[in-house]
Parts: sequence; structure tokens; C-alpha cells
Amino acid sequence: MTTTAPPRHDKADRIAATAAPVVRMRTKPVVYPPPAVTTQVGYVGIVVTRYAAFATRVGMGFIFLWAFFDKLFGLGYATPAAKGWVDGGSPTKGFLSGSKGPFADFYHSLAGTGFANTMFMVGLAGIGTALVLGICMRIAAASGALLLTMMYTVVLPPTTNPVIDDHLILAVLLIGLAAIGAGQFLGLGRWWASTPLVRRLPWLT
Repeated sequence: MTTTAPPRHDKADRIAATAAPVVRMRTKPVVYPPPAVTTQVGYVGIVVTRYAAFATRVGMGFIFLWAFFDKLFGLGYATPAAKGWVDGGSPTKGFLSGSKGPFADFYHSLAGTGFANTMFMVGLAGIGTALVLGICMRIAAASGALLLTMMYTVVLPPTTNPVIDDHLILAVLLIGLAAIGAGQFLGLGRWWASTPLVRRLPWLT
């Protein structure tokens, strides 16, 4: 009579057979921002931050747009009446001609030129419009920060502080607004980002 030998099990198989059953744990999805951060800030903090960013964005946009219209039409504030660009005045001559810092020669050569006037006015209008609408925030922030930094170098050394003035603070603030996507709250940022053009060229957001 032929007998069949029982199947052999190695040591690993015997351990696996006697081990406790594996309990599979369901993991929760990762939430961003982390709940700890959300808890620390709180709902009120988030709301205040969003509205503060909105007010800052629109306020800075108004600063640029007001400077544009004042220099264009001579509204009697920084630009005297009848001295606007439409009246034949120069938006850059007075400011750049007064430069006394280390870059004075460079700015004196640009003061009142057609190139400087055109670039300055286009910059004011474009940056201001982008900030108010909440579109092209990256370009507006980069252009605005560059323009403000150049204006800072015109007035070197600052008259109220040996190192820093409001131009640099505003430049940093512009970069921060673009970094947090300030144009998406009470602005056209979400719509702008969904357009076919911006989908092909994300740097336009």
C-alpha cells in the first residue's frame, strides 16, 4: 500500500500560520492645510486674512492708478494742474531730475525722455489695473516691485530713515500678495487662471 507523505512546511510557513491575523487600518487622506494650522488660525483668522489681502491689493492698485491719472491729466496733487502728460508735461522729468544718490547720473539721463515717460505711465496703468482686477498678479508683482525699487534708488539716501523707506516695504508686500494668490478672493483671479491662454502659459497668473 502506497502512502502519501504529508506536505512539508518550513519554519516561516509555520510561523505565518500561527501568527495573529493582520488588521488593515484605513488611513485618512492628507488634508492641506494641516488641521493643526487651521485650528491655530481659526475661521475668524482666515476670514480676516482674506479681507485684509483684498483691501491691500485694491488699495495698492488704486495707488498706482491714481498716480497714472494724476500724471496724465494734472489733477493738482503730485502733478500741478495743466502740467499733465496730455498737456505736454513730463511724468518723469521732475522726479528723476531731483535724484542726488549714487545713481543720479543714470536717472538724470533718463529724466523727461520719451522712453522713460512711456514705460513709466504704461507700468503705472498696467500694474494698477492688474491689482484691482486680481489678474496677472505675478507680472504685476514683479513689475511693481521693480518699479518701486527703482524709485527707492532715486531718492537715496532716504530722508526719514538711513536704510529703508516705504518703497521697499510696498515692493515686498506686492510679492507677498502674488505668492498667496490674493487675486482669487473677490477678484477675477480664478476666472483668469481658467482661461485657455493662462492654462498654456501659467506664468501669466
